Amino acid sequence: QAQLVESGGGLVQPGGSLRLSCAASGSILRIYGMGWYRQAPEKQRELVALITSSPTYADSVKGRFTISRDNAKNTVYLQMNNLKPEDTAVYYCYTSAEMVAGGRRGYWGQGTQVTVSS
Repeated sequence: QAQLVESGGGLVQPGGSLRLSCAASGSILRIYGMGWYRQAPEKQRELVALITSSPTYADSVKGRFTISRDNAKNTVYLQMNNLKPEDTAVYYCYTSAEMVAGGRRGYWGQGTQVTVSS
């Protein structure tokens, strides 16, 4: 089993910035991709950004959010700039990983709250 630990959420004013971090641990053989999803109240979970060999972004965050990855640390980051109230949600880290014991599957973090409000 891989474990994902997220950090960096909080309350920020519109136009502000936050940086989320997510570190994967466990007997990981290989990570295929890492990314971020979010879920706002009464809405479905949606992809924010994903990075494999190159990054992919939701249209709503293009130009404002940047995803990056430190392969040596099995860590993914999400730099969020020019935040808007509609970015308010619980942000979940996701990874697709193959374990030393075998098998490839997806893993989720526990979620971190991001609130954009004046």
